Amino acid sequence: MNSGILMHPLVQLFLARFREFLRTPEAVFWSYVFPLVMMVALGLAFRTGDVPPVNVAIAQGTAEDQLAKVLEQRGGFEIIRGSNDDCRTALRSGKADVIVQLSESDQPTRFQYDAARPGGRDARNAVNNALQAEAGRRDPLQTEDVTATEPGGRYIDFLVPGLIGMGLMGGGVWGVGYAIVDMRIRRVLRRMLGTPMKKHHFIAAMMASRLVFMIPEIIVILILGWLMFGVVSYGGYLAVAMIVVLGAVEFSCIGLIIASRARTLEAVAGLMNLTMVPMWVGSGIFFSSERFPDLVQPLIRLLPLTPVISSLRLVMQEAAGPADILPQLAIMAGWAVVTFLTAVRIFRWD
Repeated sequence: MNSGILMHPLVQLFLARFREFLRTPEAVFWSYVFPLVMMVALGLAFRTGDVPPVNVAIAQGTAEDQLAKVLEQRGGFEIIRGSNDDCRTALRSGKADVIVQLSESDQPTRFQYDAARPGGRDARNAVNNALQAEAGRRDPLQTEDVTATEPGGRYIDFLVPGLIGMGLMGGGVWGVGYAIVDMRIRRVLRRMLGTPMKKHHFIAAMMASRLVFMIPEIIVILILGWLMFGVVSYGGYLAVAMIVVLGAVEFSCIGLIIASRARTLEAVAGLMNLTMVPMWVGSGIFFSSERFPDLVQPLIRLLPLTPVISSLRLVMQEAAGPADILPQLAIMAGWAVVTFLTAVRIFRWD
């Protein structure tokens, strides 16, 4: 009985794909090592710690020394001095957050900054507050600042769900799409036509192998994120597992449809990049997709990766349960069903 199960075409195809994956070091690296490197590097870069100073470029003028002295006494500012051209170069290259020019006459203090750059407006306000306080401004409303550092609200907590989604997308699209086209080029698919294997056996084995490969990757990311940065899932891990499994199936189906007709590695690589680049940019891996205009939000929400990442963040950061992410799960299931049925219909062996 056991030998009969082991000799089933689906099992043999799965084992063959599993061995092929383990014998390809680059596939192991991009599937397992790369997402971990990204998480560690970005987690360390945006770790909770001392607030970095505001880089202020002070243009040469009549009150240059006075301005520098005020900001140095207040603390929290890194002073860059130079000519007007030097200051503009520092701002353009990102070495300065804001340029300040203070005049002793009745002319207003001038701030120059890039409002679209993260931190530009905050730098301007920080310098302005320091100068206003030095000039004697008194705020009638007493306030107190409390820095939030608990798990769930940091950038690393926002990043980990994005990296999980990125890993699912890359593993499914590249793992299935590239592998099938490579087999087609080497005439392996043609040889399989002479075996008792059926089309659905082959497709199911490819998808099942990717699912098995992806699960350890996601587990490692979650464990390492918890050990190194204290990343937790406030909504538990059952909902996370549901999203991961459905996301893996979804992107495996997308990889399958991409590879259904492609005959060269260049063709499939172009199709995969055409498919994934919009999701890299718009689905919110590294920053919130809400930053895009309202006009394109409906399209962004329909991208295959967007519901994966948004549902993961709802569960891990906002303690959402399975019932709360049903709309996202429905979009993921819709993509999986449509792409799978289309791929089965148009798939060709040669």
